[in-house]
Amino acid sequence: MKILSKTEFHLETERLILRNWEERDRDFFHFINSDETVMKFFPFRRTREQSDKLMDTLQDNIRERGFGFAALEKKDTGECIGFCGLNACHLEPVLPVETIEIGWRLSPDHWGNGYVTESALKNLEFGFNELQLGEIVSFAVRGNEKSFAVMERIGMKRDPARDYVHPHIDDTHADLKQHLFYYIRPPQ
Repeated sequence: MKILSKTEFHLETERLILRNWEERDRDFFHFINSDETVMKFFPFRRTREQSDKLMDTLQDNIRERGFGFAALEKKDTGECIGFCGLNACHLEPVLPVETIEIGWRLSPDHWGNGYVTESALKNLEFGFNELQLGEIVSFAVRGNEKSFAVMERIGMKRDPARDYVHPHIDDTHADLKQHLFYYIRPPQ
């Protein structure tokens, strides 16, 4: 993976700006991390304190690495609607250290408009062209059909041999443990 200089992260699509998190995003960030609909496939809902801490971590990751789970801002309104980006996984021993995943989270008010697909395609382009990655992965809880549909729309392939039981989800949420695995490699 190519190391980027520590500049402010900024990507654009036709309708979106992908940028680092700003102080004005804190209320919204807490919303998408505590909303029952958004977090349906997660075993927890974050408190405001936990959301603020996570947002600080994401800001730092973007500043330090030059990429990360970035805020999605609509160009026409300046509204933050979710996030999408590339991030180093921390799922040892399931995945090797520094495996890069693509992930997203979006406010339900903006579902069904193609924003995740649009921003994910831009992130894949960035990952392969700028970071020179050899593979980008994604995964989601069995049953999360909306996420699987996005993965397939952006050209990812399912690899059942790499499906796994999430090591950080305990048995009280057994229905959320099984994860399906997708990957994409740079175009040849």
